[in-house]
Amino acid sequence: MDFHNFELERFQSQFERTVDYNLADSSVECAGVRDLLGDEAAPLLALPLYYPEVNGTGLLRERIAGLYPDAKASNVLVTVGAAQANWMVAATLLGPGDGVITISPGYRQIWGLATNIGCTVKEVRLHPDDNWRLDLDELEDQLQSLASARTKMVAVVNPNNPTGSILSASEMERIVNICEKHGAWLHADEVYRGTEFEGPPTPSFWGTYDKLVCVNSLSKAYGLAGLRIGWAVASPEIVESLWRRHEYAVIAAAGPSMLLAEIALEPRKRQALLDRQKRLSREGHALLQAWVHKQQGAFSVQPPAATSIAFVRCHLPLDSVALAHHIRTRASVLVAPGAYLGTENHLRITVGYNAEKVQTALGRIAGAVAELAELPKSRAKRELPIASSQ
Repeated sequence: MDFHNFELERFQSQFERTVDYNLADSSVECAGVRDLLGDEAAPLLALPLYYPEVNGTGLLRERIAGLYPDAKASNVLVTVGAAQANWMVAATLLGPGDGVITISPGYRQIWGLATNIGCTVKEVRLHPDDNWRLDLDELEDQLQSLASARTKMVAVVNPNNPTGSILSASEMERIVNICEKHGAWLHADEVYRGTEFEGPPTPSFWGTYDKLVCVNSLSKAYGLAGLRIGWAVASPEIVESLWRRHEYAVIAAAGPSMLLAEIALEPRKRQALLDRQKRLSREGHALLQAWVHKQQGAFSVQPPAATSIAFVRCHLPLDSVALAHHIRTRASVLVAPGAYLGTENHLRITVGYNAEKVQTALGRIAGAVAELAELPKSRAKRELPIASSQ
């Protein structure tokens, strides 16, 4: 079977350390250890470096469970980021020939994992002209078309990466009803819960359906990507199955990371981290909107309802991978090609950093794009770096 690379992560891991400004990540500017501990480092310094609890420390699982209605520690497995949780969900619930539906544009980890397992994967598209809403009729039609497959799964990311759109309560209810009607598993990646700019936090899918696994982490809403702490929330039976694969893959998450995660999810500290993330995101999006208006039609963007990322449409005569490489080589700024998120002619640009960094990086992008106007379209396509460029 052909192996499909995780092209977005491959692109980022190749180039993120080679540029002056990395706007390809999908989190805010991350907090430091001092932000969590203040001047009191005693708990971390006193931590014995034995093997930690394999399924996650008791306190951490309790604090995670407290984020979900009626969940208990037995519903939680602590993982090495949401990425490992997603991998275990696919490895546990899917096999060759199974049917899977993913959302596009979207973070294509489940798409790639399911494809590499040998599943039949279909995509349901968000509609840019309707504020990136999901066509639920298409979702049901696609799931119906997979009726002959053994196990079926619908995978959603809510709020969405990269568009920042949020499913309404009625949309969430219908997704659950569609999955229940067809006996499909629902995999809900909720790593952007808590990044909303207005209103209450996005509700979790937890508690709405029996065949459900929710995934989250400290990377996005909390700005603690370097801890590599995520989790899966499911029935105790599914948690046990995930746990067995967790032991094969990593044995356990790191003890120091889990201690810092316990501190981060203490209610007051958690709220401070969420407030910090929202402030950085709001400021960055305001700068981006002002910048887009000055680009003479080269770009357009729909303001997202959540997240520190913007999915910027490019009105330029070249594809997103070539454009991203041009920006990288000419401006030393890394942005993510829309093609690697399932939608061409877009760039994912993260703006949740300090204002000076965002302004400088956007200014460099503008300069690199201005160079394109000096080339005839035929020469631009021929002379720009291609996707495999180093």
